Amino acid sequence: MNNLMGYWFSNKAGKELDSVKKDINDVPKNIKGGAKKLVSSATEKRKKPLADVLQEFELPPGIFPREATKYKLDEEAKTLTVTIPTICEVSYRDSSVLRFATSVTCHIEKGKLTEIEGMKTKVVIWVRVTAIVSEEAKLIFTAGLNKTRERKIYQVVRDGIPVDKF
Repeated sequence: MNNLMGYWFSNKAGKELDSVKKDINDVPKNIKGGAKKLVSSATEKRKKPLADVLQEFELPPGIFPREATKYKLDEEAKTLTVTIPTICEVSYRDSSVLRFATSVTCHIEKGKLTEIEGMKTKVVIWVRVTAIVSEEAKLIFTAGLNKTRERKIYQVVRDGIPVDKF
């Protein structure tokens, strides 16, 4: 009888241990997913300011308005998407004006933004800015025609003024 009880108990205990082992093996999968979410949300919270990203690409921080705090940088595809809460315009010391849609996307490389969508400048009429290239002390804006501006004017991040339409 003792042998039968011992067999039954060890068999039952073995099944319980297998069940616990399975649960333990499943936990890391759940933790990994949860940890991944925690790491990505913590990374987003600690993401560099847009101005720092622009400077890393040798571009002045004041190209975008102060309200542009959210962005997505895909370093592999070299794309930058900047989100601005409202359509706005920014006036600069040289009397130039840039108008921004709520989302500006572009290809980013050292010293240049190309394939820009969501940015305009006023040259008698509003024209779409398609590229900005930094060359030493100058920024060259391609917007239907090339427009060269002093780079130092864009060193200061300025406030955007809300406007009705892009």
